[in-house]
Amino acid sequence: MSIVTSQESENYGIRVTATLMCTAARTAPKAKGIDNIVTALVDKQDKQKLVDTMREIAADFNNETFARDAEAVEKCPILVLIGTKLSPINLRLCGLCGFKDCVQCVEKGGLCIFNPGDLGIAVGSAVSVAANHRVDNRIMYTVGFTAVKLKLLGEEVKIAYGIPLSATGKNPFFDRKI
Repeated sequence: MSIVTSQESENYGIRVTATLMCTAARTAPKAKGIDNIVTALVDKQDKQKLVDTMREIAADFNNETFARDAEAVEKCPILVLIGTKLSPINLRLCGLCGFKDCVQCVEKGGLCIFNPGDLGIAVGSAVSVAANHRVDNRIMYTVGFTAVKLKLLGEEVKIAYGIPLSATGKNPFFDRKI
């Protein structure tokens, strides 16, 4: 039998947990059962591209939050992206978007409130899996913003969050400056 180092074992556990997080996001409840959720795992070259772009955004917009989060993402072995396509769910009586109906919402460029609501439920479901497996995580809008800009979840995804994962002696996503 070979010896599996703690680093190898922990990284394997993180990857399995990330996969289970995507499954949890997929099976999370959605308004009218309409699934606009898109998930992905990001590591290696795509993760570095994400980190580099986050640093560019930080510099271009003098936004230290993007730089801080880029540092955290760079240190983690893998991260989960969860996003949503924007598509009204066509309720017969709603108007919560501020428009008369779903047709007018689309025509006027509105946002169906159920899409980001479903995204929040999916993200909550995913991070509960990480917590249940004792994998450190943090929901980051900066990662999602950058993923949307890079179209890592496809052209149709307009809102996303990123969830970097880690298994170290101290959670790297807390006690951060800024």
